[in-house]
Amino acid sequence: MDSSFPTRGQLERTLSQRIQALYRAQLEHRPSQVFCQMFDEKIAIILEDVVTQPEQLLVESGKEELGEKVREELDQALQPQLKDLIEEIVGVEVLDILSNTKIETGRTATVAILASPPSVRNS
Repeated sequence: MDSSFPTRGQLERTLSQRIQALYRAQLEHRPSQVFCQMFDEKIAIILEDVVTQPEQLLVESGKEELGEKVREELDQALQPQLKDLIEEIVGVEVLDILSNTKIETGRTATVAILASPPSVRNS
């Protein structure tokens, strides 16, 4: 591979940092950790402590269903920006994004399906 390509680890770190920044900019909430792992043409993304204060308030006041609906709508609203961010960083088209959040644990799991594996150099 060409040494001008980033390593897989560099892409994963950049993705993690930029996804955390996206959440902070759009939701004024910062997940405590963002983990990204690339598997050929797939990227797994795990966000910790992603549930915002308004969602927590809804759940704590007995409106868990509404809190889950708000989270679902927020995730859907962020998907186009997340797709663009991933494409910009890895340089490959994102074909699909699958995402789910568990309000109880505050975790979001996302899988991005790429058109092809990104070009990376061996570390």
